[in-house]
Amino acid sequence: MNIRLETKVKGNYKEVMARFDRKLFEALAPRQGEMEIVEFTGSKKGDRVHIRFLKPLKADWVSVITGDEVNEQEAYFIDEGVQLPFPLSFWRHRHIVRKMTEDTSCIVDDITFRGPNPVVTWLLYPVIFLGFYPRKRIYRNYFGAA
Repeated sequence: MNIRLETKVKGNYKEVMARFDRKLFEALAPRQGEMEIVEFTGSKKGDRVHIRFLKPLKADWVSVITGDEVNEQEAYFIDEGVQLPFPLSFWRHRHIVRKMTEDTSCIVDDITFRGPNPVVTWLLYPVIFLGFYPRKRIYRNYFGAA
């Protein structure tokens, strides 16, 4: 299953991507429940992110950055889940920042996920969509609306 959200923001795409750091990660944290960031080493290949959800359910989520690149049109990094909370069985999230103009960018959250079977995968779709849709507002507040 795939979810793709696009958000136009102010800023050069390379500068926007450079601000994908722990501070932004904390700003993007879901407001529902309680969680802690156990580890955040960055957004470059080989880096790790470990989140521990405390409420309403206890679960660990560990992702590894499996790729990153900057070219003349976009910058991106990919995180892939290596330890996922039930019922997720696969997670791949491409964080893309595309150049629109010299001072305007488009942030793309391109998420691919699976549950243990097709029915659960379909049931996860609205939960994940609603969990990520607020990022659009957060990105616009953080970087400035384009």
